[in-house]
Amino acid sequence: MTLRAALLTLLLAALAGVALGAAPKPLPKFDRVMTLDTPRAVGDLAMTDHNGAPQRLSDLAGAPTLVFFGFTNCPDVCPTTLQQLARIKSAEPKKLPGLRIAFISVDGERDTPAVMKEYLKRFSADFVGLTAPAEQVRSLALSFSAPFFKDPPKNGEYAVQHSSRIFALDKQGRLRAEFYEAAPDAVVGIAHALLAE
Repeated sequence: MTLRAALLTLLLAALAGVALGAAPKPLPKFDRVMTLDTPRAVGDLAMTDHNGAPQRLSDLAGAPTLVFFGFTNCPDVCPTTLQQLARIKSAEPKKLPGLRIAFISVDGERDTPAVMKEYLKRFSADFVGLTAPAEQVRSLALSFSAPFFKDPPKNGEYAVQHSSRIFALDKQGRLRAEFYEAAPDAVVGIAHALLAE
């Protein structure tokens, strides 16, 4: 290989690196947290937020976001998880400035924007509620590996089986970590690392 060809190869590699963005530093390790060595793109979807305004998941890019899929009629997992996230957010305002928390409904049939707004008031005025028809949300959830399904109705009522995981997106909206009922310190540690990038 000539010197000119070698320099051209190095230049193209450098330009490719700039175009793709430098690989981020590895995130800290915690129990019950899976970090991704390579950031993963997730789907995007036109949804409606809890204020009735159109919003896409990609609109939240620019700051790290913790994403949780659930529904307002959930009897246990959703309120417990949202309470934990609310406590983390309120306990660490200086450590986690700008951290966003998005609650995406897997039950768009019942979770209208008004229902989502009323429900999220119980936890934090800072949370973003997003809703859309369940079949549309399903494709987004699968890009996170967060499947869900509706139980057969009984007396007109039904539950939705869904993942209890919390997902961490970086400032570019890429999936970087998954929390499996991890301790609050683990959530704070990952969020702090993503904010520092």
